[in-house]
Amino acid sequence: MRIAIDLSPAIHQKAGLGRYARTLAEHLVTQGNGNAYIAFAYGRFTDDALSPALRALPRAHVPLDARPWRMGVWLAHALGVGLDRWLPRADIFHATEHLLPPLKNAKTVFTLHDLIFRLFPEYHLPLNHWFLTNAMPHFLRRADAIIAVSECTKRDAISNYQLPPEKITVIYEGVNPALRPENDLDRIAEARVRYANHQPFLFFVSTIEPRKNIIALVDALRVLRAHGHSYRLLIAGRKGWLYQPTFDHVKRTGMSDAVGFLDYVPDADLPALFAACEAFVFPSLYEGFGLPVLEAMACGAPVICSNMSSLPEIAGDAALLVNPRGVGEIAAAIERVIGDANLRAELRAKGLARAAQFSWERAARETSQVYRRVVATR
Repeated sequence: MRIAIDLSPAIHQKAGLGRYARTLAEHLVTQGNGNAYIAFAYGRFTDDALSPALRALPRAHVPLDARPWRMGVWLAHALGVGLDRWLPRADIFHATEHLLPPLKNAKTVFTLHDLIFRLFPEYHLPLNHWFLTNAMPHFLRRADAIIAVSECTKRDAISNYQLPPEKITVIYEGVNPALRPENDLDRIAEARVRYANHQPFLFFVSTIEPRKNIIALVDALRVLRAHGHSYRLLIAGRKGWLYQPTFDHVKRTGMSDAVGFLDYVPDADLPALFAACEAFVFPSLYEGFGLPVLEAMACGAPVICSNMSSLPEIAGDAALLVNPRGVGEIAAAIERVIGDANLRAELRAKGLARAAQFSWERAARETSQVYRRVVATR
């Protein structure tokens, strides 16, 4: 089979979507399975973010930036026009972000990461919300097969768009094997000095945007400080959208000295930070998958996370689950973890075992099976 896979989110470095597209494609290419892959992208095709294996793939390139390409795709769906001329001949086109060009000569596979725009419209930029509200029904209806990254995402898709369950296959994401427990005490100490100025800290990793619920985490830290705990909160992640209220809240509540915004942290530094933290706390209001939770577990950090959306499904019994809207409940869970060495050890052990169940090798293998089923329906 000839498969065109959209690497645009990887090339444009779109945080979680980019990691998904890049890592899945790397494992698909490595496994081979008799398939030939084509790297598709819109906008500027710079391959700095791609591995050598992906740089070596033949390319298909649409020289349009995101906004005109997205609008062109939506209009083509609305008018019933195929965009095959923009792509080389392929048996399958795999849309790895929420953008599926209508094609008449190729089967299509669409990865659905989440329906945040529909469930939490207030947390999306207006133009992006408008586009997805109008375009997503076309994408889901037109795709020959849909990959959902969790059972939660599959349920949301069925309930919101009345899709047939058999059209959707749940394929979990994997954990980067480079993320493993850091046992070098010098590296751990160095991370604590470099990032936390020797102080004990709680850790959070993700893009800064409203649904990540960082404001509630800051308020939980205020409760801890009122109880006499002098922990800091370190937040690793780039700015997403609608992030300014989070920064304003930290300043308004006088927590600027207690909260450190680290921006992007290299993957190589994460294991030491996970090892150095007292707990990884992730009170997100909604996650299609919730990869940061698994990454923290894979590095041996005790995890506290939200009991909403896909997070209970992904975390299993390896994390303390809390109501993300309950500041007191978040604070109480943190106090439990920092005050109980046995609980921390139990969460670390369970987390390592849980994270080991998720691999990109399996994700690629199951994705290849979807490709074969789709082609078999010709």
